[in-house]
Amino acid sequence: MSAPVTHSYPFAIGHGTENDFVLLPDHDGAIHGDLSPQRVAALCERRAGLGGDGVIRVIRTAALGFDQPAEWFMDYRNADGSIAEMCGNGVRVFGRYLADEGLVSTTEPVPVGTRDGVKVITFDADGELTVDMGTPKILGDSVVGVDDQKWPALNVDMGNPHAVAFVDDLLDAGSLLSEPDYDRSVYPDGVNIEFVARRGPGHVAFRVHERGSGETRSCGTGACAVLVAAALDDGVVAPPDEPVRYEVDVPGGRLQLTWLPDGHVLLGGPAVIVGRGTTDL
Repeated sequence: MSAPVTHSYPFAIGHGTENDFVLLPDHDGAIHGDLSPQRVAALCERRAGLGGDGVIRVIRTAALGFDQPAEWFMDYRNADGSIAEMCGNGVRVFGRYLADEGLVSTTEPVPVGTRDGVKVITFDADGELTVDMGTPKILGDSVVGVDDQKWPALNVDMGNPHAVAFVDDLLDAGSLLSEPDYDRSVYPDGVNIEFVARRGPGHVAFRVHERGSGETRSCGTGACAVLVAAALDDGVVAPPDEPVRYEVDVPGGRLQLTWLPDGHVLLGGPAVIVGRGTTDL
């Protein structure tokens, strides 16, 4: 790979339901080399950097040496520089960037490489994007806690781990300035923790503490995990006999979730690019 960056380079800023990202165009892998955790953290810092919940390098799959049937690869990092397998809001923002730059057509599904395999993006007529997030893995139960409160949680893997807990009120989760308690023997590499409240039939809301980023305004894979946990709690058999749909509210907006009879989960919602520039961070 190339040497560390010592000059200005382009970036873009985008968000999906206010889960925001710094995008770094590096189509052939010639600019950013081994993207260091220190530079990712500097870019995501909201006072001295550009600000974001994570960094997405826009790179061709072949440039990273991955054997996947997709031209483009979402090379994703959490705000602390750690590598994440998948990001549901991030992959929609990635798709929006590719479309805005004329790198893909919006008239047909677009495969995107990720560390959790290929995800397929569909550009909807209303301007939103829907991603086939694959099949969830339901891994059993654990316990999560905030201060002296504890709740049972369902372990759902959507390419990255989630602990989904139902609460009476989203305020029960506290400030989420620090990481909630969880069983580190169950999640040795950390976990995203969702606190979910019912809003009505087929309608829930949640707050999330994401590993490596803290509380974020939204989490796409978390919304998928919440859909699965809510559906199971409502008596749905996994996988469902017919499509199961939920509206999922997050602090940054609303997402549309569908669980298909083949087991796949579809994540739909907005994604926008809000700025572009150059930096030497």
